[in-house]
Amino acid sequence: MANIKSAKKRILVAKTRNERNKSIRSEVKTYMKRVYAAVEAKDKSAAETAFRMAQKKVAMAHSKGIYKSNNASRKISHMAKAVSSME
Repeated sequence: MANIKSAKKRILVAKTRNERNKSIRSEVKTYMKRVYAAVEAKDKSAAETAFRMAQKKVAMAHSKGIYKSNNASRKISHMAKAVSSME
């Protein structure tokens, strides 16, 4: 355990940020699951609306530094491909 005041603070800050990042990642995964569930159900309109929300959530997570650029782009691209491949 740290003895220096600044080191103790860094531990607390890191824990807080870790919890925040984890909750945002979980939220993004939930929105992505909604997109893929709508694609599986072959519900085009629901898939498109879910995709718009999921795309927004991934972009926001990227802007906060939770996902790196290529990771965020890959997630959006995979969802877009799934939605556009529907009949």
